[in-house]
Amino acid sequence: MNINPSPRQLTLVKCVLFLLALLPFARLAVFTVTDQLGANPIEFITRNTGDWTLYFLCMTLAITPLRRFSKWNWLLKLRRMLGLFAFFYASLHFMTFFWFDHFFDVSEMWADVLKRPFITVGFTAFVLLIPLAVTSTNGMVKRLGGKRWQWLHRLIYAIALLGILHYWWMKAGKHDFEQPIIFGSIVGVLLLLRVVWWWQKRVRTPVVVGRAT
Repeated sequence: MNINPSPRQLTLVKCVLFLLALLPFARLAVFTVTDQLGANPIEFITRNTGDWTLYFLCMTLAITPLRRFSKWNWLLKLRRMLGLFAFFYASLHFMTFFWFDHFFDVSEMWADVLKRPFITVGFTAFVLLIPLAVTSTNGMVKRLGGKRWQWLHRLIYAIALLGILHYWWMKAGKHDFEQPIIFGSIVGVLLLLRVVWWWQKRVRTPVVVGRAT
């Protein structure tokens, strides 16, 4: 079925998506105000913001396969918003760690980053997200040029893998691998599809061999 929304309908879709994407944050705010975060509020906020970062990373990566399979090219216009929400929840995740775990003590935070591998990996993924968020505007696309912008934003593949590794190591202490396996399988499929498409494109592209003169 071919769905091609008008500009007005697409704006409405974006507004609805924006409001839905804010619901996890609104839930956290309500739970905080009404004291419903449980026995360990910091852990609740940390886990919740980390989970939603992975959800939005998966949704961002899913846009291209959905567009290719459905032929709904307008889906690409939702990808930027989903990616920025991934950065938003990653920022909340990091600020929870920086504020409540280390009370804005940079030296103590940095020592923790270097000491614990799962934090090192998570921090690296967050740092790599920053240039993607900064260059998400149309103006930055023009300044960088389409090809350089595309190469930069392929960092999302590494970010997703680092995010899964961060989650895996964090859950390893409790031997709870169910959710990391689910997230890892989703990201693995989404990245494997891209590898298959890249290989198909490479096979179809004719190789031009120059003749000696």
